[in-house]
Amino acid sequence: MAGNTFGKQFRITTFGESHGGGVGVVVDGCPPRLELTDDDIQIELDRRRPGQSRLVTQRQEADRVEIFSGVFEGQTIGSPIGMLVRNEDARSGAYNDMRSTYRPSHADWTTEAKYGIRNWQGGGRASARETIGRVAGGAIARKLISQATGIEVLGWVSSIHGIDADVNSETVTREEVEADPTRCPEPAAAKLMTTAIEEARKDGNSLGGVVTCLARNMTPGFGEPVFDKLDAEMAKGLMSLPAAKGFEIGSGFAGTLMTGRDHNDPFVPGPNGKPSTSTNNSGGVQGGISNGEDLIMRVAFKPTATIASPQETVTQSNEATILAAKGRHDPCVLPRAVPMVEAMVCLVLADQFLRQQANTVL
Repeated sequence: MAGNTFGKQFRITTFGESHGGGVGVVVDGCPPRLELTDDDIQIELDRRRPGQSRLVTQRQEADRVEIFSGVFEGQTIGSPIGMLVRNEDARSGAYNDMRSTYRPSHADWTTEAKYGIRNWQGGGRASARETIGRVAGGAIARKLISQATGIEVLGWVSSIHGIDADVNSETVTREEVEADPTRCPEPAAAKLMTTAIEEARKDGNSLGGVVTCLARNMTPGFGEPVFDKLDAEMAKGLMSLPAAKGFEIGSGFAGTLMTGRDHNDPFVPGPNGKPSTSTNNSGGVQGGISNGEDLIMRVAFKPTATIASPQETVTQSNEATILAAKGRHDPCVLPRAVPMVEAMVCLVLADQFLRQQANTVL
């Protein structure tokens, strides 16, 4: 199966299935002598793992990472870094009804149409459990760009099913995001979101929404026109996440309602002798290259496909039937999607940082 590797200079290859022995990642291209421990990875995996609150799937997985290559005496050594998380609470029996029945809007039918076979236990590679590898690799990327450039990547839930949060992107902190299980840093909106998610779960239904993510203290010059523009790489990485259905950067689609005079970001004298902008409708990218302003992006996630409500579908023999899915599934992917979004942003930035080094005069 192709398509399991992301990045050029800083590359990850994820492996494993939801109900197999485990899932993981191989990270290649990480520079040597970067201090790295299990704890650096685990803190991000704990934010992604199931069972962390009543708002997410109750599958109980510790998701403890094992680093089995590429690190010696607490430092990276320049060789591929291998990481594994073993599956411990897979209950494949809950998927028996889906052995020969396709879940609506899931990857069951399309996977079988492409490969002629599918792992019907939990969805195989289409499961969000695959993102463990991304988050683990993203944790290394986060540490690299933080130490090398000072870039900070922060995401939060900004909308769920029409409930919008009013968040100041210039001042919001990770502590505020992590203070509530919804990962929405506005308490009033978080309370409404919690109620909506709980009601959807009771109703055998699911909800979608939007994750906003920004990168602060950006370095200008990231991005490789014309086909590897920074915003294009972000779009590819973030749209590869399970359930992602839309991507915006800066003004996004709202920019179509503005005139050029209103949308253009005026340059003003900035710090360290470099220009800055008084607005940021560009979202930190102009001509596919970072301009030093904050990157600000939004990712739309659809409602979880696997729900307990009866739905019309067909069997492998193309016979009409009704499916009410069993198992433990997220009634809303948004709270757990935040660390996934952050991971992909970190991976893109780490890759672009290393690629930019080739353009730097010694």
